[in-house]
Amino acid sequence: MKSRDLKNYKIQFITHYTEHYDYFESAQMALQGGIRWIQVRIKHQPLSVVKEESIRIQQLCKQYDALFFIDDYVELAIELKADGVHLGQNDMPIKEARMLSNNQLLIGGTANTFEQIESLYQQKADYIGLGPYRFTKTKENLSAVLGSKGVEEIIAKCRRKGIDIPIHIIGGIRKDDVFPILKAGAHGVAVSSAILQANLPIEEAAAFVSAVKKKDK
Repeated sequence: MKSRDLKNYKIQFITHYTEHYDYFESAQMALQGGIRWIQVRIKHQPLSVVKEESIRIQQLCKQYDALFFIDDYVELAIELKADGVHLGQNDMPIKEARMLSNNQLLIGGTANTFEQIESLYQQKADYIGLGPYRFTKTKENLSAVLGSKGVEEIIAKCRRKGIDIPIHIIGGIRKDDVFPILKAGAHGVAVSSAILQANLPIEEAAAFVSAVKKKDK
């Protein structure tokens, strides 16, 4: 695991399989566009496929000195010495994942409400994926859509309660959303479809990176 402050990573790319690109290609284009945090998310496939794709993408991440996370598969993340793992509401509890990994993995959790953020914070999650920001087809069993107002309200409540943890907004994020999301107090965004559905995915990834840099100026 790389010893890195996740607050320095404003954009996380979540791999996806489309009619045009496979998981490896999706990660490759995000990295070529300048994104330096990849989460391998592969659903409804045998573990052997998930492992094979994860190994290929991990090598890519090493080439670009990027963070490499795996969604859900804690044991695989441990085996491959990934930087971290992302756990959904119905996945392994954070405490159990920490014990299994001997505290060698950065661990993120998914939240849709302030109460869920508070719970994940108490469980000592390293970051939170808060969403969905808007409707997205890349996520099954979608929770209530938050929108900009919902995100602002939840982050404001986190500030009042002294909850200081990197929060990345997920779910249908477009590059024009980056500035208002960061202005609201979120630490970053997680993206997928906006890049993969673009006519020029690498350039779209670069546009997300530029949007973050504009906010930091």
